[in-house]
Amino acid sequence: MELPVRNIQGEVVGQVELSDYVYASALNPDLLHQVMVYHQANQRQGTHATKRRGEVSGGGRKPFAQKHTGRARMGSIRSPLARHGGVVFGPHPRSYRQRLPKKMRRQAIRCALSAKAREGRLVVLEGLEMADSKTKTMAAVLRALNVGAPALVVVSKPQRDVSLSVRNLPRVKTLTADLLNVLDLLRYDMVVMTVDAVRRTEALWSPADQELAGAA
Repeated sequence: MELPVRNIQGEVVGQVELSDYVYASALNPDLLHQVMVYHQANQRQGTHATKRRGEVSGGGRKPFAQKHTGRARMGSIRSPLARHGGVVFGPHPRSYRQRLPKKMRRQAIRCALSAKAREGRLVVLEGLEMADSKTKTMAAVLRALNVGAPALVVVSKPQRDVSLSVRNLPRVKTLTADLLNVLDLLRYDMVVMTVDAVRRTEALWSPADQELAGAA
């Protein structure tokens, strides 16, 4: 697969050949959904908590007489039936973490990247070296590329000027290629990647890299 390479003025300056293994994978909606749920579950802190009747303070004496009050009998104000009493079957701190095979996570990223490339929602940049780190500079670059929010800007390595120029743009996020994930690829409509970031993704999720990792 070939895509045009643009500069920060939006002009086409060449073509880039993309790896079919990474950028031309078949779409697998079920896999994408499973990996998305995996990421969302692992982001949950699980710190929610409620008190059972044995954990609520008070309740040392019987609130009112057993008989002759016209009310239902009650032995403690900590009862779940009482106001400010304990909670029945309420949430308690727990871990929501899930496990998923690495092969499935990698294939899901390839599926998401391939879908962006097929649908014309992947823009390849020659480079993203900016003279300053101002928000208006990045906004001008995105306008020149005809990229609207939500957008994901992917670079090969951390760039302070890019991070500072993106952080005040609503619904625009920057990531390094190593931190690319399915959740962000599905959340952001457009993806802007530098040529170096494209090569880094191919190195990360190509069959040769997997063979070397297995041998190690």
